[in-house]
Amino acid sequence: MAAAPTQIEAELYYLIARFLQSGPCNKSAQVLVQELEEHQLIPRRLDWEGKEHRRSFEDLVAANAHIPPDYLLKICERIGPLLDKEIPQSVPGVQTLLGVGRQSLLRDAKDCKSTLWNGSAFAALHRGRPPELPVNYVKPPNVVNITSARQLTGCSRFGHIFPSSAYQHIKMHKRILGHLSSVYCVAFDRSGRRIFTGSDDCLVKIWATDDGRLLATLRGHSAEISDMAVNYENTLIAAGSCDKVVRVWCLRTCAPVAVLQGHSASITSIQFCPSTKGTNRYLTSTGADGTICFWQWHVKTMKFRDRPVKFTERSRPGVQISCSSFSSGGMFITTGSTDHVIRIYYLGSEVPEKIAELESHTDKVVAVQFCNNGDSLRFVSGSRDGTARIWQYQQQEWKSIVLDMATKMTGNNLPSGEDKITKLKVTMVAWDRYDTTVITAVNNFLLKVWNSITGQLLHTLSGHDDEVFVLEAHPFDQRIILSAGHDGNIFIWDLDRGTKIRNYFNMIEGQGHGAVFDCKFSPDGNHFACTDSHGHLLLFGFGCSKYYEKIPDQMFFHTDYRPLIRDANNYVLDEQTQQAPHLMPPPFLVDVDGNPHPTKFQRLVPGRENCKDEQLIPQLGYVANGDGEVVEQVIGQQTNDQDESILDGIIRELQREQDLRLINEGDVPHFPVNRAYSVNGALRSPNMDISSSPNIRLRRHSSQIEGVRQMHNNAPRSQMATERDLMAWSRRVVVNELNNGVSRVQEECRTAKGDIEISLYTVEKKKKPSYTTQRNDYEPSCGRSLRRTQRKRQHTYQTRSNIEHNSQPSCQNSGVQEDSDSSSEEDETVGTSDASVEDPVVEWQSESSSRYP
Repeated sequence: MAAAPTQIEAELYYLIARFLQSGPCNKSAQVLVQELEEHQLIPRRLDWEGKEHRRSFEDLVAANAHIPPDYLLKICERIGPLLDKEIPQSVPGVQTLLGVGRQSLLRDAKDCKSTLWNGSAFAALHRGRPPELPVNYVKPPNVVNITSARQLTGCSRFGHIFPSSAYQHIKMHKRILGHLSSVYCVAFDRSGRRIFTGSDDCLVKIWATDDGRLLATLRGHSAEISDMAVNYENTLIAAGSCDKVVRVWCLRTCAPVAVLQGHSASITSIQFCPSTKGTNRYLTSTGADGTICFWQWHVKTMKFRDRPVKFTERSRPGVQISCSSFSSGGMFITTGSTDHVIRIYYLGSEVPEKIAELESHTDKVVAVQFCNNGDSLRFVSGSRDGTARIWQYQQQEWKSIVLDMATKMTGNNLPSGEDKITKLKVTMVAWDRYDTTVITAVNNFLLKVWNSITGQLLHTLSGHDDEVFVLEAHPFDQRIILSAGHDGNIFIWDLDRGTKIRNYFNMIEGQGHGAVFDCKFSPDGNHFACTDSHGHLLLFGFGCSKYYEKIPDQMFFHTDYRPLIRDANNYVLDEQTQQAPHLMPPPFLVDVDGNPHPTKFQRLVPGRENCKDEQLIPQLGYVANGDGEVVEQVIGQQTNDQDESILDGIIRELQREQDLRLINEGDVPHFPVNRAYSVNGALRSPNMDISSSPNIRLRRHSSQIEGVRQMHNNAPRSQMATERDLMAWSRRVVVNELNNGVSRVQEECRTAKGDIEISLYTVEKKKKPSYTTQRNDYEPSCGRSLRRTQRKRQHTYQTRSNIEHNSQPSCQNSGVQEDSDSSSEEDETVGTSDASVEDPVVEWQSESSSRYP
């Protein structure tokens, strides 16, 4: 016979029978009641003496009239919420009596501990994709396990491995003063190991990403640097300037490769074409003279053709091409102009050809940007007419979706700056990495995020206090974008949520805030670099800053601002040493006042790492000045009868002996293609007579500025440069080429994108055009903004536009607004819409002194 049930078990049987009686299972309830009475499972009655008495089921129901038939169901519904307060379940809100693990009603604290999920478990679940993690999960899965699971059988979601909150850990490693004027250009090389800055002080500098060291200075330009570009093979860097010239240097040796002179006014943008058809490549440059030049070069020899394919696009005098952007496959390039027109060029034929002019915008086009992926021919444009347009080539025409900056988000939580500006203008545009959204910066200091397919406004991002001219998407994380502006703020945004992740403010001690003019992510996304109005380079990234603590806050080479002399083709020599700048011995590292840094910092200079201490310390001597006083002077400053530094004379003699020895041995040094050198290392124009003096047709670069610009008068030079030192220095590698495997994969990817673009263009070109009336309002966008002509509020810093407005700029001498040049330019070309191959425009302009006091 079975043991007598406990009081709880007997009451449970009773509640089950009552629950069955209230539902559709009445027969089951009758059978259960009979069995309960038969087996005496009904709770017994106690009398006043404590004796137990049997009773029927009906007696028990009458004695418990307060118990409703659904009493058991109500108990089950109450247990879950009460237990959740003590031990939360894994999926909040799900009520079940049959759960397991953290969903079980029998769970305890031990079951809620975070267990280590291994890779095989992830591989088994959802084909390698981890299940949705609860909000209150204690420890997220290990990134190594998730990655290994993805490699086994499936894929994992990047957001699980690397949540957007992780970007809060990015910090500023170092702020370096490396230029004397505003720095409008910054770029990473293709490996991410080097950073390039281009400044209004006419210099391009190369920095190390990992520790912030100054590696090299590229000299030659005589006016402000307006744009820079690194080719996809990571072998060349090109810089455009307000001096109307494009200069190209070899990244490996810093040797000049080409000086391209095809514009009659300032260069406004430079782009290397991603196309990989054959061994010929294109470098494009646009100018304030309304022209775009396609410079062809050979990928193996790095030799440029002297004559570009040139399009002059001037619908009226004074028109400038302000921006340009290549498609990801390199088959298309679009430009935006001040005449409100967007022009599109096609490079899939033998020579570049113009295929469209879009005249939908009603004001200047200040920004254009092609999408990142080649599966659709789309680009976005932004204009000062207050609209942006997303363009796509369909059925023989470019159709657009209008993004009106006056559109507001629905709801009560509207940003405070929404109605500050009556005349709205687009200042910059960008795509996210996967092209799902378009981001526009507006002159009311707001950023707007739009769906790139429907044109719907998704988010309005507020936080800036001044206009934004920098939008930089993360290289592979579609959630992340950087913004920066003249208010000195740098924001990291989460585009999915429309929220701010992190904010940095560029406050400079004793000088107020510095306007941020450009920002770029490194290819791996671990770093980003910014430049400002005060000549600083700001380095940000994950991890430790200890390597950046080993460098000084101010880094200049003592040769940065020494005078240059130029030949007829605009190649330069250092005036004092008569050498090409890249062949000069390792310079000294100095501060902004021209004072040499201590010995430990001098070893940071490439070529001086293994020098002895005495070679790193300026040697002092005593000489009499013109007043008869004996003063202490650096030996490197003492000059001979020919007004040449004694040390520079020794260096020149060593170089001459070395070159003569190489020539006698038949080992003629190899110099960059298309260049001729004299035996003492001086660079000459190819059309010069080899026996002529290096001073033939040379002119001096004037720069009379205080502090570091007078370094050629108050700073030491190389004191013990030996023949071996000079040879090693001339063979140094500043920027390495990409790994062959990486380069090959990237080239194949660009080739595939180019083929897709040609295929899409060919297919759409064969389709019949739609005759529905459609208004096309499009404005191009570029990677950097056009300088503003006016500022509504005064700042303590100076921008190019402020200086141009208040004084006679050198850019004006270079023809930024050259109406007279425009008329002559139109006389030279067949027509404003026709392309012609011309000789580069070579004009010698008198060089004015720098505008920066």
